[in-house]
Amino acid sequence: MRRILVIGIGAGDPEQLTLQAVRALRGTDVFFLLDKGEVKSDLTRLRREMLDAHVPQGTYRLVAARDPERDRGAGGAAYSPAVGEWRSARAHLYERLIAEELGEDETGAFLVWGDPALYDSTLGILEEVLARGAVTFAYEVVPGISSVSALVARHRTGLNRVARPVQITTGRRLAEGFPEGVDDVVVMLDAQQAFQRYAGEDIDIYWGAYLGTPDEILDSGPIAEAGPRIERLRAEARARKGWIMDTYLLRRRPHDR
Repeated sequence: MRRILVIGIGAGDPEQLTLQAVRALRGTDVFFLLDKGEVKSDLTRLRREMLDAHVPQGTYRLVAARDPERDRGAGGAAYSPAVGEWRSARAHLYERLIAEELGEDETGAFLVWGDPALYDSTLGILEEVLARGAVTFAYEVVPGISSVSALVARHRTGLNRVARPVQITTGRRLAEGFPEGVDDVVVMLDAQQAFQRYAGEDIDIYWGAYLGTPDEILDSGPIAEAGPRIERLRAEARARKGWIMDTYLLRRRPHDR
């Protein structure tokens, strides 16, 4: 039976590859790379550099395919259907790649930024492919260092405080309100900088973009002070590179509880 490995490759620093990930890379026959276009060519280049550094040349094949476009302008009630359509398009692509490019006794791999279990669609899409029944395979997951772990490490802080919960959410959810009963909130996928609505509260922000890469940017402090700086840094970085990946931790000060 075909075998698929879903390998977490860290938040961007090549040294964040785990020993387990390196072993998985070396046991792979075919690597599937999704091309996200020229704007995000850095992501493809970093993956190729990891392969060059850890896997002997001539021991694997590289299969590249263009990632389906997603309607990122869809909002409100149209958001979930747009994401569903994009995931289905990816599932069709994965099904074709596995069926046509991977032999019955071979191992293929998808290299996932960060950790495959945190805000990544690969596992759900593979389950959708299996549910269709057109192609069969077994798959395994190799965890990776997420942007969340990289963020708090770079800011030299913990993810949670003693006896207190922490919640991971999205910018879309944060815009609807600060989570109840939680003082430490990690926010991902925030294109609209939802943290700005909390500038009047005693909340600190720990922000990072392009974590682990040469383009890494960090800032922190009370939202009222750091927020405008982050907004400017974010706009400049996006204009320079054409894309941005950032994550941040919001931490309410203890005296507010």
